Amino acid sequence: MSENQNLLAEQRRALILDEVRRRGGVRVNELTRKLGVSDMTVRRDLDALARQGVLEKVHGGAVPVVEASTHEPGFEAKSGLELTAKEDIARAAAELVAPGTAIALSGGTTTYALAHHLLEVPDLTVVTNSVRVADVFHAAQRTSKQRQGAATVVLTGGVRTPSDSLVGPVADQAIAALHFDMLFLGVHGISIEAGLSTPNLAEAETNRRLVQSARRVVVVADHTKWGTVGLSSFAALEQVDTLVTDAGLPVEARADISEHLRLVVAGEAGDGADI
Repeated sequence: MSENQNLLAEQRRALILDEVRRRGGVRVNELTRKLGVSDMTVRRDLDALARQGVLEKVHGGAVPVVEASTHEPGFEAKSGLELTAKEDIARAAAELVAPGTAIALSGGTTTYALAHHLLEVPDLTVVTNSVRVADVFHAAQRTSKQRQGAATVVLTGGVRTPSDSLVGPVADQAIAALHFDMLFLGVHGISIEAGLSTPNLAEAETNRRLVQSARRVVVVADHTKWGTVGLSSFAALEQVDTLVTDAGLPVEARADISEHLRLVVAGEAGDGADI
């Protein structure tokens, strides 16, 4: 492919990050051949990914960052990663939402993408502890001048985390008094042994309250979250009804997950179908 014509920068960087994580490291000359771009382009991409804290540059290439279980990337650092996967997941997850229902959206970049796909679903009541998610709905209401059927949004209070979620006793108390039909939950990590986990202890407790208040729990997480374990687990896989993920999830992981819950793989033939 010619220089930067067929791949946008974020797509190219997502491919580079996938390659680094999959192989445990890559060299610049390997990436130039694989992507069909110049050394300078690859080095700029590596610089950008290193600034986001998702890989470490070494002489001649890059290696993954070994993150502590307490490391919590900020919203901006995560927002540029796995963009295609997040869009596919958001689109498939939005198809699960019926008009007139009460839903909850946790914090995270995938739930943020989902919020945009829910703007045309009429008469929703949306509970969220995400400042970013609430802003999506409020901005839509301002531009459409209170269109009929616009969502009613309930934003919990609380202390703001690096990922722009509101957590802590105020958020927990508000959530505990509510009941919603479906929860869409973004996660830092998911595994068979640890279940759903996060590096933030306060967020873990708020997420527990969200799970307890929901009739159905839908996790929205791209394939890079599989096998990641944060400091605190807040739900077992058996507490989850559905996982909506992307086509990058390995076959072995799909088989393991399907033993515990319904699995929806977005972005494949038969998008949204059970696996």
